[in-house]
Amino acid sequence: MDRRRWVRWGVLPWLALAAILALAGCEGVADPGNAAAANPAATASRPHKVVVVGDSFSTGYGSSAEDAWPSLISAAPLDPDDNFDVVNVSHNGSGYVTVGDNNSTFGAQVQQAVTADTQLVVFFGSENDMGHSKAGIAAAASAAYAAVKAKSPHAVELVVGPPTYTSAPEAARLDVRDALEQAASDSGALFVDPIQQGWFIGKVAELVGPDGDHPTAAGQRYLQAQLEKLIKEAVETLPAPTVKAR
Repeated sequence: MDRRRWVRWGVLPWLALAAILALAGCEGVADPGNAAAANPAATASRPHKVVVVGDSFSTGYGSSAEDAWPSLISAAPLDPDDNFDVVNVSHNGSGYVTVGDNNSTFGAQVQQAVTADTQLVVFFGSENDMGHSKAGIAAAASAAYAAVKAKSPHAVELVVGPPTYTSAPEAARLDVRDALEQAASDSGALFVDPIQQGWFIGKVAELVGPDGDHPTAAGQRYLQAQLEKLIKEAVETLPAPTVKAR
């Protein structure tokens, strides 16, 4: 047999097959579980799962549910790169201690909505707890924060105290703020103080409705700007996803 013909028809197919197998071994079989690790863009495109726990400041009371800041952050973020899947379980009249609509408290809202894949829980408020003891508010807040950790151990908790419309807030409002700040510190949660930061101060006429309490649609957009920035900063503290060994 012509040796050249043997090389052409005998060896080359085996070399081609070996090359194909080697290439397949390098690339591996597609693994959906590792797709996000191999493609950071895919990970970035996944929305962060956020639960909002709150009162009428977060339901859109005084404007509409569509105007509420959690709805705006989810449907029309100010930064097009922001991608948040927001579950808003706020109820009018609720607080950590105070029972609002549908027998809701902040602790009950945690039980209702936080799941194992929740990445961030935002607590906002509440002035509805004004008049309760600081110890009672702190205990209820600590229980709510602990309930989040029990349901989603790696979730970040962002606690936002009640805002004020005056430079001389009531003592009862400051008691709520102080109780929440202490409970958040004890629980390892992030705490933000709208009173100290001066939210709404000097803008009440344009941002607060005729009842003198609830934000207008413009006020909700103002809250969107404040909370979207805080949420973005909070999700940056999330632990990096772990990649399973192949």
